[in-house]
Amino acid sequence: MPSSLVRLGSALLLLPALLYAAPQPKTARHWTGTATYRGQSIPVQLNLAEPGPGGSISGSLQNGNEQSPSSNGLLQDGHLTLQFDYFARKLQGTLTPTGFEGQYTGARMKAPIPVVLHPDQDGKPATRFVAATAPVTINGDWEIAVHSSKGESAWTLHVQPFGGNGEVQATIQRIDGDTGGLYGGLDLGSGDYRVSRFAANGPTLYALHPAADGTLQVKNLLSEDAPWTARRVADARRENLAPPTRSTEQTSVVDPNEPLHFSGVDLSGQPVSSNDPLFRGKVVIAAVGGSWCPNCHDEAPLLVDLYNRFHSRGLEVVDLSFEEEDQLHNPERLRAFVARYRVPYTVLLVGTPDQLNQKLPQGKNLNSWPTSFFIGRDGLVKQVHAGFSGPATGAAYTELREETIALIERLLAQSGPPQATGTE
Repeated sequence: MPSSLVRLGSALLLLPALLYAAPQPKTARHWTGTATYRGQSIPVQLNLAEPGPGGSISGSLQNGNEQSPSSNGLLQDGHLTLQFDYFARKLQGTLTPTGFEGQYTGARMKAPIPVVLHPDQDGKPATRFVAATAPVTINGDWEIAVHSSKGESAWTLHVQPFGGNGEVQATIQRIDGDTGGLYGGLDLGSGDYRVSRFAANGPTLYALHPAADGTLQVKNLLSEDAPWTARRVADARRENLAPPTRSTEQTSVVDPNEPLHFSGVDLSGQPVSSNDPLFRGKVVIAAVGGSWCPNCHDEAPLLVDLYNRFHSRGLEVVDLSFEEEDQLHNPERLRAFVARYRVPYTVLLVGTPDQLNQKLPQGKNLNSWPTSFFIGRDGLVKQVHAGFSGPATGAAYTELREETIALIERLLAQSGPPQATGTE
């Protein structure tokens, strides 16, 4: 036998042993670390699945019990890319068995955010900051005195225990909506509570400083805004400070006897308007939003649930989406938004965010993202909800959900002349 064939046969015999001796390392499931933004370190928690065929991989950014799943991902030759298409953003960098180093980039971001992670073998949520028994508890509801551009005088701050070891979950609720769950604990170095999140829409970081007078100083560490003062609700009333604006008090319509007119193109490019037979004689939720808006993402599951529950009884939902110019021409992010929440109702591209009042001139003090107009069977606006209190707000979310369901039930029970929501 030729010597070359002998050598080939020997190599083939050794191949199984070589493969067995050098197995490919498995990808760790849980990763923790930090993102660096504006000189601050924000805790990051990432969960990864095992790679699939061709290096396909999925992952999710975790904050408390909340998950921001990737739309798709790829792991090849030690390079990881996770796409979060519903915010047009991605996490990418070098992944080894001992660490990840990369960047978070995408739409509406001025610069990439460096991210460094390491495997967390026990799979338990990472402690965000040093947890310890605080000299003063900050749990409960607070009101933050503000003078916002939307005319608000106060926001609500919810704080509750989370996960033991002195950790807390906080949520700041504005007229637009809320921050989502912020998780952290007492930072012994500063004496502040530091609470944060890193989700698909990016980083958030606040310091909550218990002051000697019983107030909280609330500082957004990722902005240059001056700290705000938060008071217990009872203290704010004793000081005659204005409470937070209710969602039904922020926005109304110029003429309640005039139907709300809207128009746009759907994702297939077909024009749709309030005059169409689709909306005639129906109860309609006209939901103003945009796929760039975090609180619009919070609202979508409720709108989907309402549509699925009440559509057969005469409810229509229409998403009036205001997107940036490039998204109007190629709405990839909005399509990913629709896919993420399995949106079954009509979605329209209406204009850019700065065209909100031009496209919907009947809205009075229309300045919150999202805002939903509730239209009766007669085509007239019966109520307007500004903003959205997401699941992280707890009781506020439950109350909003129950009130909205009750409102839809009442509107469906009312009769009205079958007509278009506009003049034909």
